[in-house]
Amino acid sequence: VQLVESGGGLVQAGGSLRLSCVGSGRSFAAYAMGWFRQAPGKEREFVAYTSWADDVTDYGDSVKGRFTISRDRLNNAVFLQMNSLKTEDSAVYYCVAGGAPNAYTESDYWRFWGQGTQVTVSS
Repeated sequence: VQLVESGGGLVQAGGSLRLSCVGSGRSFAAYAMGWFRQAPGKEREFVAYTSWADDVTDYGDSVKGRFTISRDRLNNAVFLQMNSLKTEDSAVYYCVAGGAPNAYTESDYWRFWGQGTQVTVSS
């Protein structure tokens, strides 16, 4: 079972990036999926969540209104559209799957993790 992220890179503040995550080894259609991030010296932070059944979404307070999560069940993929990027959004972004529906903001409750993709926002 593997989650592979792509789409990270260097962007100027105010710009946009779209992260992609593709799962392999099993179908993730019946799993909640999401994104976390971790900046150097900081704790892992919840970014976005999408439920397995009805595409309910939720976001961390710091990204609400700027980031959008979406998924493609047929292709076992989840995406994170990031707009109006700020320097404080710089971090390694991790794709996750298999989270508990009542604890999805907690990193300990996600079963599968990708290897991460670096996002750097310059001023």
